[in-house]
Amino acid sequence: MPTRTNLTAPALLCADIGGSHMRLAWIDNDLNVIERRQISTPSHDLDRFVESFAELVRESHRPVKAAHLSLAGLQDPVTARCIAANIPCIKDVSLAPLMSRELGLPVRIANDADCFTLAEARTGAAKGHDNVFGIILGTGVGGGLVQQGNLVVGRQGLTGEWGHGPFLRRGDRDYPYLPCGCGQSGCLDTIGGARGLEKLHLWLCGEACSSRDIINGWLSKKSPYHATVTRYIDLLSDALAIVINITGASCVPAGGGLSAVEQLITALDQAVREKCLYNTDTPIIVRAKLGDDAGLIGASYL
Repeated sequence: MPTRTNLTAPALLCADIGGSHMRLAWIDNDLNVIERRQISTPSHDLDRFVESFAELVRESHRPVKAAHLSLAGLQDPVTARCIAANIPCIKDVSLAPLMSRELGLPVRIANDADCFTLAEARTGAAKGHDNVFGIILGTGVGGGLVQQGNLVVGRQGLTGEWGHGPFLRRGDRDYPYLPCGCGQSGCLDTIGGARGLEKLHLWLCGEACSSRDIINGWLSKKSPYHATVTRYIDLLSDALAIVINITGASCVPAGGGLSAVEQLITALDQAVREKCLYNTDTPIIVRAKLGDDAGLIGASYL
């Protein structure tokens, strides 16, 4: 017999906030989604950002006990100040206290990759694993770390940032040495995501192609696309083998646009298992299971 949802009981409001859209969902005590909303993110106007969110809550006419936000950015766990490259209006703003005052509710915020990892560790592809490192292979690369079912949040909210820090070297003949948005050069993020794959192919072959065309060429074993993706997998697997050796992660769920290519994740997993110290016949790098709702589900666990 299906579970009846009590629409008058206080629900948990979860939101997935990116530079383009705010996605909101009201979730009951049984983790059922009972309502969804989406609006454009007022990324350049803090007053509109807060008021737009608050207006959605008021329009629902549904009792809410707390708001948990998955943010495409970072929150310092000490000062609560946030930074998000695609939402400049919240830079250096203590967003959780501000929104809490506006909504009259407890507000919790975490990085979207952290929320993704928490969701996949508890109810998704990595359920049953003690140590989980989640990766995002999207426009760039991101990550999060869960140990014993709990999210690990480092200083200034920085954990799981495997795409940043000098990884490549100037003068390398196999990979380009490019400036990164974080202010350094040679970061894995410069060639690790979809835009990075395009930059790598341009550097190697002098040909501007979309990541989709490069992947399709690789799947068809066409030159030079096959050579580009082979080199791409080799580099990413180097980094992930180090991550696994350090964190002890026994499962690495992958999300983001590139993770939809099953053959790519399989090839990456095989390369990683050849390089890391953890010896297993079962896959370590696996496709995430929770899709676009991973951020919302992860936020519900904050």
